[in-house]
Amino acid sequence: MAYDRFLIAAFQDGWRSDLKPWLIPDEAFAELNNAYVFRGRIRKRFGSELMGYGYSSSQTQQLFSRLRINIDTTDGSGDTSGTVPGNIFGIGQLFSIGDSIYTVYQTGTPAAMLSTDGTTIIASYNTSTGAYNFVGAPINTDVWFYPAEPAMGLTQYEGAPINNWPAYAFDTQFAYVFAGGFWQRSGTGSTPLWHGTNDQYYWSTNWQGLTPDEVFMFTTNFNATVPTPGANDDPIWFFDGTSWATFQSAYTVTRTSPNTTYIQTARIIVPFKNRLVMLNTIEQTVTAGPTLTNAAFPQRARFCHYGSPFSGGTIDSGGTNPFAWLEPNQVNGANKADGGGFIDAATDEAIVSAEFIKDRLIVYFERSTWELAYTGNQVFPFSWQKLNTELGSEATFSSVPFDQAILTIGNTGVHSCNGVNVQRIDDKIPDYVFQIIDKATGVARVAGIRDYYTEMVYWTFPSTEQNPSNIFSTKILTYNYKSNSWGVNDDSITCWGYFEQQQAETWASSTTTWETTTTTWDSGPTQAQFRQIIAGNQEGFVFIVSAEDGFTRNADALQITNIFASGSSIRFTVINHNLNAGDYIYVTNVTGLSGFNGNIFKVVAYIDVNTFSIGTGSLSGTYEGGGTIARVSNIGILSKQWNPYVNKGRNFYLARIDFGVTTTSEGQVTVDYYPSYTSLSMLSAANATNMIMGNGILETFPYPTVPLEVEQSQVWHPIYFQTEGESVQIVVYMNPEQITNPAIAFSDFELQGLVLHTMPTSQRLQ
Repeated sequence: MAYDRFLIAAFQDGWRSDLKPWLIPDEAFAELNNAYVFRGRIRKRFGSELMGYGYSSSQTQQLFSRLRINIDTTDGSGDTSGTVPGNIFGIGQLFSIGDSIYTVYQTGTPAAMLSTDGTTIIASYNTSTGAYNFVGAPINTDVWFYPAEPAMGLTQYEGAPINNWPAYAFDTQFAYVFAGGFWQRSGTGSTPLWHGTNDQYYWSTNWQGLTPDEVFMFTTNFNATVPTPGANDDPIWFFDGTSWATFQSAYTVTRTSPNTTYIQTARIIVPFKNRLVMLNTIEQTVTAGPTLTNAAFPQRARFCHYGSPFSGGTIDSGGTNPFAWLEPNQVNGANKADGGGFIDAATDEAIVSAEFIKDRLIVYFERSTWELAYTGNQVFPFSWQKLNTELGSEATFSSVPFDQAILTIGNTGVHSCNGVNVQRIDDKIPDYVFQIIDKATGVARVAGIRDYYTEMVYWTFPSTEQNPSNIFSTKILTYNYKSNSWGVNDDSITCWGYFEQQQAETWASSTTTWETTTTTWDSGPTQAQFRQIIAGNQEGFVFIVSAEDGFTRNADALQITNIFASGSSIRFTVINHNLNAGDYIYVTNVTGLSGFNGNIFKVVAYIDVNTFSIGTGSLSGTYEGGGTIARVSNIGILSKQWNPYVNKGRNFYLARIDFGVTTTSEGQVTVDYYPSYTSLSMLSAANATNMIMGNGILETFPYPTVPLEVEQSQVWHPIYFQTEGESVQIVVYMNPEQITNPAIAFSDFELQGLVLHTMPTSQRLQ
């Protein structure tokens, strides 16, 4: 029987939800989950791997990839005691001494911790005061403390060699630097120490210090209360390459009255036209007494004079006669104002975000977009110009710069600003932006970054689809800016950044095999100082996002605080796990229990934000700590509703589809199909009625009986169908047997084309 053949290839459109599935283009998809369009192909989502090098095992690698603090050294007997820094203490925190991990799994004053190095070690922690005690641990060894707080910011300090800027990270309390192949605290004691919540993210920028050759990094978490200052208000901090200091105490805006007004904090700090500019400020006035009063200026741009923001003061003494920020007609001692000041926009909306197009500063308000335009007049250097009156930005960290435009997440869609006009670019998925939890803590967690290597933009956001108790982001909106195509990933990421301190990859450091890698040995991502994307999560892990090395699995970036039995249910304590019932996890590094490591389990029940169940069973042994889990992402590709003869008013019969896929060693997926504009699974219906209709398994590995396939980089494998109707829609995914098999679940998947074998049948309704 002769069939018509229709080739669908060179995928460009990606996910479309603006039209009904039968109306979208043939090469578009009604859903594209954990997959995306890349240069004409459909690829499995990006993977991630833990940072750090020099670790001795997979269990110790997690220690190198987490934000941690060196707090002590054991003595000649292996003993030490003290109090951890900061003011957050609780379950989920941990310590490490050498290769041994000590997990805080219960509250107490003090209480014993879990230990991976046996029962002879005495390890206790006071979850009320942060006091710790170790007896008999490895001798003369560094003691590391892991606050296990969310990663709240990732940036780079630009006072280093080109293409080797060190990466810095922030959690709710501390600053960290990646040095020596691992993360460690930057600063000591209370310098710096922040007090923000887990939705107050950090904005950082680099600019000059006392002299133009110095590079200082300014950091703010915009944490201050109005009008009465709180005990936990945070100033702006800056880093000079060696140490941290507060910006507030050293550099003032002094009015002509006896009162002194300080810049307490700002939402955004940017260098612009050789001035340091602060947007959306909170300023503190000190009067006799002293009495402190904070005032918010959400529409304000405050700027220093032309030159260093430190002029007239000294960094370490709190400032003497500063004048860099003096407003016009002000004096401070012998110093007079020479160009500092402020300008407020004529709107009641607050400044939310800002980014540059070339040498122009675009400032996003809640529902409008403005430009802080440079006038060239040193007396009045800036003016506000409105670019759009209805499209703004909802999320400070959602703005992603391009050479000729800025992309940002607004309350009505994804917007693009070219400096003249602002317009939506998400017309293909017009309703999806409303999936973002539209409340203060929700939009605050939206963050974006550009991946230059894969020509993608990623936005992480909390979705209305997630459990309401899960507050951290669970989705990533992906955008291919070359093909203007969209997709969605399941993942839990709090912030993004760039990383250039990578060592060149060797076989000893590689986590992939020669059979599974998809890149050449001299490809960009494997080379030293290649600009990688890094991401942080809600437990203080920081990992490398990798889309080009064939490593499509997620990093082991969640800590198992405890595994225990509750009746017949096996439960995991994973602080802020952010998982939902039906998700899958891969378990590694568990000590004290058998049957877990190297296996994939389904999350059967969501208990609470820190607990979930993987089903019923019994435990063999007692959990001793060190375990990690990785989310296992299931691809979900839903095609359009095809009918090549719809223009002729005919139904059609689909005999088979040839899938052109990139060759893997063990990969496979399931292809199910729905007839005639329904969501009726034909595979499920066949199983329920004992019909023989095939299993829908599409293998992406070579068929051993087919000549040359073992040598091919791409293969064409068929799936046979038995359906006739007004349309056919296919869905590609991994079934439970496939996704719980690590060899299959972690295999790459890349769809390069489809060939439909069809024939027309009866006229519709005939």
